[in-house]
Amino acid sequence: MEIPIFTVDAFTSVPFKGNPAAVCLIENELQDEVYQSIAAEMNLSETAFITRRNSMDFSSGARFGLRWFSPQTEVPLCGHATLASAAVVFTIKNNVNPVVVFETMSGELYVRQYGESLVMDFPLNKPKPQDQHEVKDVLRAAVGDLPIQDVCYSETTKKLMIRLADTCDRGKLVSLKPEVEALLRHETTGKIKSLIITLKGAQTGHDFYSRVFAPWVGVPEDPVTGSAHTVLAGYWSEKLGKKKMLAYQCSSRGGELELEIRDGGRLDISGRAQIILQGTLKI
Repeated sequence: MEIPIFTVDAFTSVPFKGNPAAVCLIENELQDEVYQSIAAEMNLSETAFITRRNSMDFSSGARFGLRWFSPQTEVPLCGHATLASAAVVFTIKNNVNPVVVFETMSGELYVRQYGESLVMDFPLNKPKPQDQHEVKDVLRAAVGDLPIQDVCYSETTKKLMIRLADTCDRGKLVSLKPEVEALLRHETTGKIKSLIITLKGAQTGHDFYSRVFAPWVGVPEDPVTGSAHTVLAGYWSEKLGKKKMLAYQCSSRGGELELEIRDGGRLDISGRAQIILQGTLKI
C-alpha cells in the first residue's frame, strides 16, 4: 500500500519554525494499530490522517474524516495538525471549496482560507480554577521556585494551565526546564495529559506567551499547539477584556497565533503553514 505523506510546519510563514506535523491522505480506513505505528515512525508531536467522505476526492470534497496520533496515543484535539491538514487539502490538492469540514473526536472543525492564512473554527475550552495544593508536586517540577499567579484546569482537554506571576518576564518562561521525570512520577492518574505555562504579554506586541509540555503522551515539549490555545484564549480573554488576541508560543521553534472569540463558545485560530516535504509511505 502506498500513502501520500507530507511534513508541514504549522503556525509559521517560514520553513523550520512553528510546529511540524505529518499529514497522510488515506483512501481506505486502516486499523488503529497501523495509524499508531505510522505516527510512532514519524515521531512528530502529531501525525494527522485525512480520510474521504461520500466517495468524494480530496480536491472536490468539502467534508473529511480527521484523526490525530502522537507517537504514543491517539489525541482528541490537535490544532497544528488540523492547520497542516487544511494546508495540504487547499495547497496540494487545490480543493475548490471555500470551507472544508473535518469530522473529528472533538466534533466538526471548519477551516477556511483568509488571504495567506488559514482560519480554524474550534471549540473554546475555558479552564476552571485548580486547587494548587492538589498538584503542588507537579507545579514544583514544572516551574521550580518561580512565583505563580493562577492555576487552572480544563477537564475537556486534560490540560493544566499555570500562569506565572506578572513579575516574571519572557526570559524566565523561555529558560524554563521542567523536570520531565518528576512530572511523570507525580502525575499518574491520567487527569493531566498536557501542561501549559503562560505569562502575560508586554504592553505592545503579543497579548500573552506560553509553552506547552506533554510528556504523558510522549511529547516532552509541543512547539506550537492550537489545542492549548482553546484553553488559553478563554482564560486570557477574561483577564484582558479582549476578544481578539495575538499569542506567541515561546518554544525554540516559536509560533504565532491570531485568536478571536466568537459567539456561541467558539474560537477562531488563524495561522500560516509551510509544506516542506512530500513523499510516499509504503507499508
